[in-house]
Amino acid sequence: MSTPHIACEKGDFAKTVLMPGDPLRAKFIAETYLEDAHLVNNVRGIQGYTGTYKGEKISVMASGMGMPSIGIYSYELFNFFDVDNIIRIGSAGAIDDSLNLYDIVAGMGACTNSGFANQYKLPGSFAPIADFNLLTTVVETAKELKATVKVGNLLSSDTFYDDNPEALLSWRKMGVLAVEMEAAALYMNAARAGKSALAICTISDCPLKGGETTAKERQTAFTKMMEIALFSALRL
Repeated sequence: MSTPHIACEKGDFAKTVLMPGDPLRAKFIAETYLEDAHLVNNVRGIQGYTGTYKGEKISVMASGMGMPSIGIYSYELFNFFDVDNIIRIGSAGAIDDSLNLYDIVAGMGACTNSGFANQYKLPGSFAPIADFNLLTTVVETAKELKATVKVGNLLSSDTFYDDNPEALLSWRKMGVLAVEMEAAALYMNAARAGKSALAICTISDCPLKGGETTAKERQTAFTKMMEIALFSALRL
């Protein structure tokens, strides 16, 4: 079975898919951590791999950048390829002053400036939230791996280059931890499909106080987040 964006068969993907934004990060995870990893999708260069991790079948596939992109891929995985859980493993910009480069955050909720929810024609505002079981599993796994994960609200923004220089300051007033570009759409797709999703992100830059990682570091150096997600996937 193929969709316009994924060319493979049912059963090619595991029930749990780790989803970085970058196709090269997906490739790095597959080659570094999975045994017998094989490429199951490469439409438009969005690489998806399936292999085993400590004997359990796990998949990893890129989402691309932004809510429209992860909206397409997560929708197709949930609705056409029998995927039950998607854990986004991405990068984010720190908003909260306590966060520094390489810190890890988990999105209990995802605020957004996107109109993604308009399609549902709801008589109010929808609050995109993570799956509680995925969230608690990741937090407990991080503790066992002696890693710290800060849990709170993310901002899923449609704009990387925002014309309003004060925008992040406004979100910081509301206690939002970090800004990224995918979680809200992922959470809404999971809710609509009756599936489970969580976004965990490594801080790649600090736009308010300065500091950033390189593209190479974002591809290969966020290993603690990757290991937390992989160990968590074993428990689902």
